[in-house]
Amino acid sequence: MAILNLEGEFVHKWDIPTDTSENGKNVVPHLAKSFHEKLDELKLSKDDFLGVGMGAPGPVVEGGIISRAVNVGWENYPLKGELEKHLKIPAYIDNDANCAAQGEMWRGAGMGYRDLIFITLGTGVGGGIIANGNIINGTNGAGGEIGHMTVQLEDGYPCNCGKQGCLESVASATGIVRLAMDHLKGDSPSERLKEIYEKNGSVTSKDVFDLAKDGDEGALAIADRMAFYLGYAIGAMSTVLNPKAVILGGGVSKAGETLVKLVEKYYRKFAFPPAVDDTTILLATLGNDAGVIGAGYLVKKNLG
Repeated sequence: MAILNLEGEFVHKWDIPTDTSENGKNVVPHLAKSFHEKLDELKLSKDDFLGVGMGAPGPVVEGGIISRAVNVGWENYPLKGELEKHLKIPAYIDNDANCAAQGEMWRGAGMGYRDLIFITLGTGVGGGIIANGNIINGTNGAGGEIGHMTVQLEDGYPCNCGKQGCLESVASATGIVRLAMDHLKGDSPSERLKEIYEKNGSVTSKDVFDLAKDGDEGALAIADRMAFYLGYAIGAMSTVLNPKAVILGGGVSKAGETLVKLVEKYYRKFAFPPAVDDTTILLATLGNDAGVIGAGYLVKKNLG
């Protein structure tokens, strides 16, 4: 949670636990309680605010309704209405990944760009697409679900969405671990990665990229395979959208320039050449602040 000024700068920032019990019915009341306590602490009133923005982990349909947010427990939940009822302030809602994309456009790596693709590589793969300054929501709020592009056309890994071969199943932190485990079952596994697995009982995406940076051939092969799928997806999207920038965020993006160089190689292979020439692949700069800054941008945008 945060209070922002009109330039997107933090006035105050804090966090509270998310209570997902009873299908998430306590989430908004808890947010409202914390907000009112913060107003008292900072000696502010509701008149000091132009609106409240919020990112939600699910598709947002007309009227600020969350059609489904599995990890909160909401189904056809009237989030905008509930926020306005409890806060008595105009509320603006979008998907959390879309908020992060708008945050990076407003105050992060995408400042000054009006056409960009934001991809967050974490436990899953999410994203947001901005065209001419506007987020693409789609017909039922599912626009920009980059993680569920099919990149393995045959014998793909299963995905939590119910499909097989989704980008999320190979390019997320968990997807990279899946690729690493397949590698360890092969004929010539990385000895260093094998040592980590035997010592810890598991490997992480960070282990893979740390070894790749150090020149380990097995880890480089895993990272390269992940980059192949991600570069293919970015190339396909760029051919259609011709963005100015593609911004990579989330925990996996901490691999830094190692990740960027690998992805760029395949992006250049798969994208329509004129789309390649004017598009840059960048690392996100806002971290976990991207979503809350983007939620503030919703207010600014809707005020014109």
